[in-house]
Amino acid sequence: MNLISFPTGQRALSQTLLNCDLHESNQMMWTWTDCLCVNLLLLLQRAGSEKFEVLGPTRAIVAVAGDDIILPCYIKPNISVEDMRVDWFRVNLPDTQSNIRVHLYQDGRDKYHDQILSYRGRTSLFKEELKKGNTSLKLTRVQGTDDGRYKCLVESKTHYDDSTIQVYVRAIGSKPEVSIEGQKEGGMALLCVTKGWFPEPELEWLDSEGVTLSAGPSETDRDYEGFYVVKLKTIIKETDINRFTCRLRQRQQHEVIKMETEFHIPSELILVHTETWKVALAVIVSLVIVLVAISAFSVWWWKKQVKDELRLELKKNLITRRLKILADQLDLVNMNGCPELETIRKHAVDVTLDPDTAHPRLILSEDRKQVRYGDIKQNLPDNPKRFDIVPYVLGKEGFSSGRFYYEVQVKGKNGWTLGVARESINRKKYIYLKPENGCWTVWLRHEEYKAFTDPSVVLSLREKPQKVGVFVDYEKGQVSFYNVEARSHIYSFTGYTFTEKLYPFFYSGATGNSAPQVITPVGVTD
Repeated sequence: MNLISFPTGQRALSQTLLNCDLHESNQMMWTWTDCLCVNLLLLLQRAGSEKFEVLGPTRAIVAVAGDDIILPCYIKPNISVEDMRVDWFRVNLPDTQSNIRVHLYQDGRDKYHDQILSYRGRTSLFKEELKKGNTSLKLTRVQGTDDGRYKCLVESKTHYDDSTIQVYVRAIGSKPEVSIEGQKEGGMALLCVTKGWFPEPELEWLDSEGVTLSAGPSETDRDYEGFYVVKLKTIIKETDINRFTCRLRQRQQHEVIKMETEFHIPSELILVHTETWKVALAVIVSLVIVLVAISAFSVWWWKKQVKDELRLELKKNLITRRLKILADQLDLVNMNGCPELETIRKHAVDVTLDPDTAHPRLILSEDRKQVRYGDIKQNLPDNPKRFDIVPYVLGKEGFSSGRFYYEVQVKGKNGWTLGVARESINRKKYIYLKPENGCWTVWLRHEEYKAFTDPSVVLSLREKPQKVGVFVDYEKGQVSFYNVEARSHIYSFTGYTFTEKLYPFFYSGATGNSAPQVITPVGVTD
């Protein structure tokens, strides 16, 4: 008996029906019922072969504001999606009833006609990876509005599946700033303002005893990038100390970030404001309309003068503090460059990177002298020494006395952080890199150099450092930074007391910052 050969692929059904027609007319061995059953089996087999599963991360992604991130998504089995539809969109956005498109790939190309404006120019797929089933999305310059749930949907002609990814954005904003609003309700009104936070922080006013002061509801707003601006007012009366504190709290997933600003007001100012209000009221009751007008004008002018004088005093104090910082820096630099650098370099030590502390995104060279940020998170064993949240790494060698110096090449990098950290630095949470948290560092980010003090100090450098020298005098409590090639001083932390081992600290930047940090031999010029 001759068997009919059934074709596969496109037009399988029509070709098989034609074969059935020929056999039925020539040999009368197959019925139309037989052919129909066979074709249904072929279609079911074809549909089953195109089924796939869309997979994403099992845990939420924590993104630092301003960094670039990758939202992982791929299909299993790893078949090509070049001819499929890949659709990324936001789900459950506030004030919307529908999903908002983030990125669409269809008919072999990206389509932006209905992409939400806040994502315009910040999203991309990895085109070479589509043939491997990788549909991950790269999102650049993370901002507050990026916080939320994302869905990755992949659709072929016969099947579709999706996966949901949660993104948490974290941004550390400004330290609370306090200003005087003037006389209100028989007292003096103080205003506390903070900006650039995500998620939303809480503000509260405290007196000198740490007791919470009554205050109106906080005013909350968001800037164009979605970061929070929070304001809180309170009315204060005269006390024995007249010292008040504005405290900020930001609750994140597993920690609470706190900042405080203390503010002192002389008793004379509060008394003067109170007495002025009483005198003005008596004048209004006792004098004629003309005298009332004159008195009101005088009071207004006098209050304006007092407010202006107070503002000038505050500015004077701020300038005095900044001049002291500059004076401390100038003590370490003279007009002929940095002659002490040659002496300092005699304290050079051999520094290597400790792979047990490296974040899984970091790639270390075999000689442990170079580190760069990788696109793929490595599967590394967890241990108490490893940084889990932010891609940091420490040096292998720790120091608990004496002096030590090392140099790091940062050429070609648009972002980096260098310095030292104490042994007990928190490696499992996001921390603000400041001395109180065990870090003495300087950084480059967004073409701006800063020293991580509290508050941070913007550094005005004549030349961009290509190689940075780091010097520590343990007994003097000093950490200094130098531009090696320009032979100039960058910044110094002074007057600290070290009680733990100090380790070299490195941050090589995130996505888009592929050039490595290189620990170079001291005395070798590139």
